[in-house]
Amino acid sequence: MKNLSMILPAVCVLLAASASTQQLPWQGKGGSADKDHQSVRYLFPEQVTVTANKPATVELHFRIADGLHVNSHTPHEKSFIRTDLVLAEPSGVKIPAVDFPPGSDYSFAVNPSEKLSVYTGEFVLVAHLTAQPGEHLLEGALRYQACDSTSCYPPRKLPVAVSVIAR
Repeated sequence: MKNLSMILPAVCVLLAASASTQQLPWQGKGGSADKDHQSVRYLFPEQVTVTANKPATVELHFRIADGLHVNSHTPHEKSFIRTDLVLAEPSGVKIPAVDFPPGSDYSFAVNPSEKLSVYTGEFVLVAHLTAQPGEHLLEGALRYQACDSTSCYPPRKLPVAVSVIAR
């Protein structure tokens, strides 16, 4: 019993030391959260030209890192964090809608009957807009939660910016 009381504190210290050096996928070097890490990248466009005062569409292209998925805009389970795009309407631009693609069914090997609605690889969102003549900066953020086959990571917001030239 006396040996156990001496060994137990030493084991606790070793476990604590090894746990503090283990990095989770969203952590950067040194164990601090990597604020710049994104599981999704905005690909293009950086700039578009549209006809002034006429309805137009802009395709926004995104890519999810290999081995990950994000919940679709309409997940099957209400408690799941859906992928969403929030765009600020700059002066002179109206954005009445953004179209999301349908999600693909995904299931885990341990429970193949439970289907998730997810995006993987590349996906495209279509922003509908009308712009007054001139140059406008369309800014916003894609909100998503990336997951792999074993866990989900904290939700992220990916900045999105497109220069809109209306002629």
